[in-house]
Amino acid sequence: MTNICETIQRTLVLLKPDALERGLIGEIIQRFEKVGLKIVGLKMVWPSEETAMKHYTEDLAIRRGEHVRKLMVEMLLSGPVVAIVLEGVESVELVRKMVGGTEPKTAAPGTIRGDYSHVSYKHADARGTGIFNLIHASGNVEEAGQEIQVWFEPEELHEFSPAYTQRTIV
Repeated sequence: MTNICETIQRTLVLLKPDALERGLIGEIIQRFEKVGLKIVGLKMVWPSEETAMKHYTEDLAIRRGEHVRKLMVEMLLSGPVVAIVLEGVESVELVRKMVGGTEPKTAAPGTIRGDYSHVSYKHADARGTGIFNLIHASGNVEEAGQEIQVWFEPEELHEFSPAYTQRTIV
């Protein structure tokens, strides 16, 4: 039998500069709240180059090339971001499903990227930019733990029990 503590996870979400420029912060956050995810960390920051490089790790350069990493770092540095830590039942997988595919043009309708963005890799490549796809969500539990440490100090994360989680999670 699985322990309930093993199913409650934390994950990182970044609302990227294009989400802020388009005024989508509240609408996106509301989607996460409506499914019962709990916000345990939230802040707006203009990332430093050091933070952006830590976020887009050397793993990205190995998988997709240093050029792609450079473009993604530049995109992240182009404006402020809203960093969020969400907590809930298998939240990493749930948030990834809600966010949709990385390329907005092919993201399913009903997902955040599918509903609010339409940019393609081809268009981003033609412009020589990273893909502006509104949002970042951790890819797995291990990555979530690493990314949360990049963006938040332990004292910036909060433990509390809103009434709705007592009914939906326990």
